[in-house]
Amino acid sequence: MPSYVASIWRYPLSNLVSRIERAIDSGFQKSAGPDSGRIFFRADDVAVPGKRFVRMMELFSRYGVPLSLAVVPARLTGVRWQYLKGFEKKNPSRWCWHQHGWRHVNHETKGKKQEFGEVRTPSEIRQDLIWGQQRLKQLMGKDFFPVFTPPWNRCSDHTLRLLQELGFVAVSRSRGSKPQSLDNLPDFSVSVDLHTRKEKDPSGGRDNLVKEFRQAAGSGDCGIMIHHQMMNEAAFVFLEALLKILTKRKKLHIVHFRDMVDGTLRAGR
Repeated sequence: MPSYVASIWRYPLSNLVSRIERAIDSGFQKSAGPDSGRIFFRADDVAVPGKRFVRMMELFSRYGVPLSLAVVPARLTGVRWQYLKGFEKKNPSRWCWHQHGWRHVNHETKGKKQEFGEVRTPSEIRQDLIWGQQRLKQLMGKDFFPVFTPPWNRCSDHTLRLLQELGFVAVSRSRGSKPQSLDNLPDFSVSVDLHTRKEKDPSGGRDNLVKEFRQAAGSGDCGIMIHHQMMNEAAFVFLEALLKILTKRKKLHIVHFRDMVDGTLRAGR
């Protein structure tokens, strides 16, 4: 699992929190009115419990914020699942556990990393999707929710069609991902990346993060991606500040994938 920490979290937060707060407010004001809009958090690369995972879960529990968790099937065991599902036993609906690939390995020989890319045959893709789906169903039972987050937010057209065939109800990738998803397979896209950032200049990276929040809020639909393995102290302090900001805005709809699929809340409402 990755442990790289982005440059924006290697220095004191300075005025980043206040800048993000202004970006969120101005964006949602523009798109859907004061304190209105939809937000979701997606935590990737889940399977092996650790101190940073526990700290992340405790933050979401403390502030009562729902979280969609993308679980790597091949890395999940029965013992690990018993530990993972132990958070917030009185309110297990806070979490939406879904599928994150099969083994989270790259099969591409050139270009950007993909586990379910064009280099693989439909039969290979199908088999891995089924193995992952069956493993999570077996371990999680009714707690498994059939949404698919492809590793590195990329997958082929074959993958999208197979997901639909295998009963998945949605996919989650980066906003603007290609190929476009199918009409009856919604794409719950993330547009704010907190941790898998490559900017070498922390100042420029923070400017980019503020821009991502403003644009996402301006669309009325803000998906935020978390990688807990890449979080240091500054990243945790920022995440807590962000949860405080969002939960104070009572008209904002903070949801997870099950809410979105069930249709209880719609984008832009």
